[in-house]
Amino acid sequence: MLGLREVSAVAQVVIRVLFLVSLLDAASPAQTSLNDIHVMPRKAPTLANSISPPGMVEDSVLHKIKTDVKLVLVPVSVTDPEHRLITGLNAGNFQLYEGNTPQSIRHFSSEDVPISIGIILDASGSMRDKMERVREALNQFCQEANPQDEFFMIVFSNEPHLVNDFTTSPDDLQKELLFTQPKGRTALLDAIYMGLHKLKDARYGKKALLIISDGGDNHSRYGEKEIKSAAKESDVMIYGIGTFDRYVPTLEESRGPALLSEIAEPTGGRAFTLENPQELPAVARYIGKELRTQYVLGYRPESLHKDGKWHKIQVKLRLPRKWSFLRAHAKTGYYAPAQ
Repeated sequence: MLGLREVSAVAQVVIRVLFLVSLLDAASPAQTSLNDIHVMPRKAPTLANSISPPGMVEDSVLHKIKTDVKLVLVPVSVTDPEHRLITGLNAGNFQLYEGNTPQSIRHFSSEDVPISIGIILDASGSMRDKMERVREALNQFCQEANPQDEFFMIVFSNEPHLVNDFTTSPDDLQKELLFTQPKGRTALLDAIYMGLHKLKDARYGKKALLIISDGGDNHSRYGEKEIKSAAKESDVMIYGIGTFDRYVPTLEESRGPALLSEIAEPTGGRAFTLENPQELPAVARYIGKELRTQYVLGYRPESLHKDGKWHKIQVKLRLPRKWSFLRAHAKTGYYAPAQ
């Protein structure tokens, strides 16, 4: 008789085989090769845990967004309903729209490129009992890093402080955390603003912020509207991990999960809401893996805009109907240059 572990393994194989067969049956010649499809398996019920080591390429294409205003780059993650990461797709598996107008995908990549990453950590008084898990989460996140990645870290309570400038050594971040003593209130929005501003000095074209907090904002000078606008303008993917208590005493804390989601999702990132701080390390590791396995779609708008306005983007998947439950996660738009 098979044990639970063996049954689970067999089930994963069956699912993968069915997925590959359905792709083979698809009529479109642009469908990806069967040998290249991968559905990332999981150990935990909600998290992916296994990713084949991807190749490395130069950052020149991602850097083009700084020098070629006509090129719009869209990082995309693909997941199933259980948050397993789907890799191995090709350009023919995606459709990209600006507004209602379909766009030709001029660039496609699924390679692992170096990233400039800002770590934004809540060190307010309410985090006192959670710092051990935060340190472990940071370690798990950095274990997924490309050796060329660069990091900086901002710690915030009453106000944000840059405690570690850009470094390629994750150990530098861990050392700083040893001296962090949680106290004070929560200037979350000010910390996000500082992180976005710091990423203007980033070495790489692909940029991300990882925010770990346990409450909404209650001590910032900047408002929600300003930060949401700054995030959308920044071309930075924002990921949030909120370790929120089920029963919260203040309006700011109850607003926390929605606030992180509203800031993160338009950028192509996501926010994860946790009630158990023990889950922090696993979720941080998952985010690290997602950053490593994203596709990048590049297009030049059919009508070049220089109006300084927000232009909506939508990414859809081209897969057999039976796999319509797969989802693409991408930024929802970009600001065109003003001139």
